[in-house]
Amino acid sequence: MIATIGLAIGIVFLAELGDKSQLMALTFALRYRWWVVLGGITAATAAVHVLSVAIGHFLGAALPTTAIAWVAAVTFLAVGVWTLRELAGDDDGEPSPPRFATAAPFLVVLSAFLLAELGDRTMFATAALATDNNWAGVWLGSTIGMVAADALAIAAGIVLGKHLPERAIGFGSGLLFLFIGALTALNTAAPAIGLPAAIALALAAPAAAALTLWWLHTRRMAREMMVTSADTMDADERRVGGQH
Repeated sequence: MIATIGLAIGIVFLAELGDKSQLMALTFALRYRWWVVLGGITAATAAVHVLSVAIGHFLGAALPTTAIAWVAAVTFLAVGVWTLRELAGDDDGEPSPPRFATAAPFLVVLSAFLLAELGDRTMFATAALATDNNWAGVWLGSTIGMVAADALAIAAGIVLGKHLPERAIGFGSGLLFLFIGALTALNTAAPAIGLPAAIALALAAPAAAALTLWWLHTRRMAREMMVTSADTMDADERRVGGQH
């Protein structure tokens, strides 16, 4: 039992390093309190892994993993766009929190990780381990391993959150959600292209969003300067006219 738990912890922990779930954990840690994020991840991981352990590889064959992946991709892209839209709407002062951030944070994290992990490689790794090892040990070890890996990302999010202003955190989390959504969509649509190529292509989504936001900000600043200049000229003309 102890050996099975240790084996599952090691395999899942290593599999999760650099995975999209760590990026999701970091992103959520920038928006929500760390214990809420960790609780949502733990609940989602325990639920997914108990399913994979209980039904094994038959579950993977029965689940519409492609459809689930597309739903997850669209969800992440929508959250990213909505976050950036809410923040870009207020360039003066502190931004109002995005609407998705006012929802129950635990449910947001839970649902996002459930969608992301259904059909993920760690789910199938857990099912494979359960075929030859104690199912309870595999479930406990795989859950601990994934939560431990994502806890590292949460810690990184906490550190970044203490040193970044609120607006930077908001834009950063929005861009990260766009990247995760684009990466999920690419892996679903063209799994044969490989992870490095998928990452390179997925970076185009946040890059395009960042350029669009910069262009909109530049236009807004130019209009404000023109209005200020026109107001100054009118004031000068009235002052000169009053002196005559």
